[in-house]
This record gives sequence, structure tokens and C-alpha cells, in this order.
Amino acid sequence: MKTEKVAFAAMQDGTQEDYDLLDRFYAANALHQADRVLGWLRAMDGESPYRISRLHHCLQTATRAENDDADDETIVCALLHDIGDLLAPANHSQLAAAMLAPFVSEKNHWIIGHHGLFQGYYYFHFVGQDRNARETYRDHPHYQACVDFCARWDQPSFDPDFKTRPLSHFEPLVRELFAREPGTFY
Repeated sequence: MKTEKVAFAAMQDGTQEDYDLLDRFYAANALHQADRVLGWLRAMDGESPYRISRLHHCLQTATRAENDDADDETIVCALLHDIGDLLAPANHSQLAAAMLAPFVSEKNHWIIGHHGLFQGYYYFHFVGQDRNARETYRDHPHYQACVDFCARWDQPSFDPDFKTRPLSHFEPLVRELFAREPGTFY
């Protein structure tokens, strides 16, 4: 099937009909966001220098959040916190946060966007960086929540013996999150 095209070659020349067409296209595309995200997670199930795959790290982080009675949104954020590793390893936190931003609270958006820096507390001193770099945010209202996210869920989640729930367990929560009407929560 041939996709209908806009008439313009420069956005400034677009008409209401052109932008209505784009709106319909992006709305239809959004219906498959959960499928894409789940596919990206599955792509993380490969070789890794860790004792578990990157997917299993994400599953373990989400399992720990669920075990601590975190709310569903926070559990999905725990599951997706490292999804940016696929496209942007150097700034994976910001990529994951940007993907989640229209669907999550400002607090969860901030935590996911900063968890990489906060996680550095555990290893930056081994790679010539300041392990206390997170202290820049000491007065931020979500500082402690990010410290806790890393301490309780992220940094201990490399354990091959931990009883981790499968992706199928979390799939309904992922679908529910991406079925939300996107907003601007950050």
C-alpha cells in the first residue's frame, strides 16, 4: 500500500491538510510504541561482559522495584532505565528519559535521566572520574529518590542467582504505560 504524502518540501509551506495527515500518521505510529520498546528490550538479551545480559539486568531491576512495592509506572521505569544503551551508551540515561518523558511523572523522568551519573558513585573512582559527581544535585527534590533507585534496584542487579521475573510478566505494564495519552510531564 502506498503511503499518502504531504505536498510540501519545506515545513513552512505546509497546509492544514498536510499537518492533519502527519497527525494521523503519528497517532497510528504511536499505537505500536510498546511493541517497539519490547523489541528493543529483547535486543538487549545478548553477550555481555557482565554475568547476565543487559536485558536480565533491566528485568532484575524491575523485579527488585516490584518486590519493594513500587507503583506500576516506577516499575516500568526500572525496566526501561537502560534501554538507551542500544543507541546511546555514553548518554543512555538521557535517551531513556526522553523516550519516557511524555508518559511518566516529572519525578520518574528526572530519576531515569540522572541515574547514570548517580550510578557512577559505585565505579567512577575506578575510571578516573569523581564518584561524588552526583553531589551537584544534593539540593534537588529528587536527589534521594535517585540515590535510592540506584542503591536498592540498579546497582545490585547483576546477580545471576537472583530470582528475576520474565519480560512477559512486565509486558502488560509496558503496554499500559505507552497506551497513556502522551502529555508533557517534564
